[in-house]
Amino acid sequence: MPWDTILNLVVNARDAMPEGGKLTIETGNTRLDYEYADRHAEVRPGQYVMIAVSDTGHGMDPEIVRQAFTPFFTTKEVGKGSGLGLSMVFGFVKQSMGHVKIYSESGFGSTVRMYFPRARSEPQVADTASVPIIEMKLRAKGRVLLVEDDLGVLRYLTRSLEGLGYDVKGVTTGDEAAEILKHRAFELLLTDVVLPGEKNGAELAKIAQRIAPAMPILFMSGYTENSIVHQGRLNPGVSFISKPFTREQLAKRLKALIDA
Repeated sequence: MPWDTILNLVVNARDAMPEGGKLTIETGNTRLDYEYADRHAEVRPGQYVMIAVSDTGHGMDPEIVRQAFTPFFTTKEVGKGSGLGLSMVFGFVKQSMGHVKIYSESGFGSTVRMYFPRARSEPQVADTASVPIIEMKLRAKGRVLLVEDDLGVLRYLTRSLEGLGYDVKGVTTGDEAAEILKHRAFELLLTDVVLPGEKNGAELAKIAQRIAPAMPILFMSGYTENSIVHQGRLNPGVSFISKPFTREQLAKRLKALIDA
């Protein structure tokens, strides 16, 4: 168990919450698929153990996130710590043939996810031929309103949903989505939780429920479900899918919600 790595992340989380807050540590088994690997050159598709450390601190803007793993990069003042924790985390994860991803936005805290290859008793060969067959069974029809502020992720999800048979309208803000809902009907709303503008995912969902009470809503986020709920940004029991997810996982969730 990479205790030193987790300790570094906990120290960073503490420093990001000078007035106190909530720290969440989670573990789980997950799969990173070929499509995710295509978008992250260092990732090998397969089964991983995921360890996530989340805080409710001040968060980081995109430019800081891009530099966070750079050796000797720090935003800390002199005498406020070395600021080397994230570069040490990056080094340890890479030495372990793993993958690390930061989800953070200013004012919304941070989640750092570490992925370590799962040890298996026998070599496993990915059955990529079965994926199209599974997805064919999960094909569906309907109009989906997709709200995602990362343009790269928006394009990827749009292609994935269209490949599954959905008619997709993709937008980047809750404000734009709320305006569209006034004029068009959809079978499902798929929205990120943290969005730019005046309306985040939870506020957009309230508007959607007033306009179309029967329309199912699926939230998604790079933050873990536990950290999102603990921070009060989502109510317990909502439909939620955690990034990164495979297209098969997304297809199953959407089909179940639309068919319900």
